[in-house]
Amino acid sequence: MSAQKIIAVTGATGSQGGGVARAILADQDAEFAVRAITRDPASPAARELAALGAEVVRADFHDEPTVHKAFEGAYGAFLVTNFWAHGLAAKETEEIGVLVRAAEAAGLRHVIWSTLEDTRELLPLDDDRMPVLQGEYNVPHFDAKGEGNRLFTEAGVPVTFLNTAFFFQGFLNVFLPKRGEDGVLTVTMPFEDGKLLSGVDVADIGRTAHALLKGGEQFIGKTVSLAGDHLTGAQYAEKLGAVIGEPVRFQSVPYDVFRALDVPAADEIANMFQYYGDFDREFTGARDLDRLREINPELRSFDAWLAENASKIELG
Repeated sequence: MSAQKIIAVTGATGSQGGGVARAILADQDAEFAVRAITRDPASPAARELAALGAEVVRADFHDEPTVHKAFEGAYGAFLVTNFWAHGLAAKETEEIGVLVRAAEAAGLRHVIWSTLEDTRELLPLDDDRMPVLQGEYNVPHFDAKGEGNRLFTEAGVPVTFLNTAFFFQGFLNVFLPKRGEDGVLTVTMPFEDGKLLSGVDVADIGRTAHALLKGGEQFIGKTVSLAGDHLTGAQYAEKLGAVIGEPVRFQSVPYDVFRALDVPAADEIANMFQYYGDFDREFTGARDLDRLREINPELRSFDAWLAENASKIELG
């Protein structure tokens, strides 16, 4: 048997990287081996991956030599950065630069970069429909990743750009149905009635990344934009109600109203949902569900995700 190709996985103890690691480790073909990269190899999540067969390696984006060392000898990588760890686009750009330099230095043959659209391509900063944030961004956690695409391309890294979407898991926490004053369960979101919102099971990032790695060179230089469903807010609410066993309504909060709320990153979140809404045709149009299911036959629709996760919906 030929030696397994090592895939370095950043964010391996998080939802995206962890999903990639598990998808690779569960593959009976065993074409790839996982090198799980984490700041804390002693964490429960890291130890769990080690027990499943991953090689666990310590590295920190803010200690660049450790990242270079972690990539040495690897065939490819799944790369992701966590904007929400600090909330600063400039810092995320620095982290992306570290990953690009390390991937280039290691001569990686195939990188899957978990990214997002740069919203400024459709919405110039001089368009006044939403506030500019952090000096030069509409949606910083989108735009910094989209800007990072250029860094990979300019460095000549053989990369597949994997655009993600709204996570279905949001309905288990931030957008969990809550009872209104009239007792009716309500999903409240800063999103317009009637617009389509592309959503995905975060585990499908892992399953799709694995499929792209197995697909090899045909995907290098390509962008794959991911979703498992395109639904309106009312449709999400209706489907949630069906598994909960009582009606759930959708309540749209105007973007400007949400921006004024005293919640963390209210401007960022409102701008993100406004981008989803104002450019729903472009965003959903880039996500061909039939084509995506050809790449990843296990891709979960919202119904399929609900069937697997209904027991996790904890109502107050």
